[in-house]
Amino acid sequence: MMWGGGYGMVGGLMMLLFWGVVIVLIVLAVKWFTDNQAGGSRGGRDAVDILRERFAAGEIDEEEFERRKKALER
Repeated sequence: MMWGGGYGMVGGLMMLLFWGVVIVLIVLAVKWFTDNQAGGSRGGRDAVDILRERFAAGEIDEEEFERRKKALER
């Protein structure tokens, strides 16, 4: 018996290649769609949110917080 409708092993390999490309395209489409649902940023957080978290955790003082916040708003 032959694979791929008479093209032998080449037809079978081409069929595997085709389905591999289809699967990769589906995975990439799902990844693109889920990344865009998050607003394009990781977890939907922006720089000011991260800055607020650092201030709340005590990593930076109020002066540093205000200086960086002002720089981000430009």
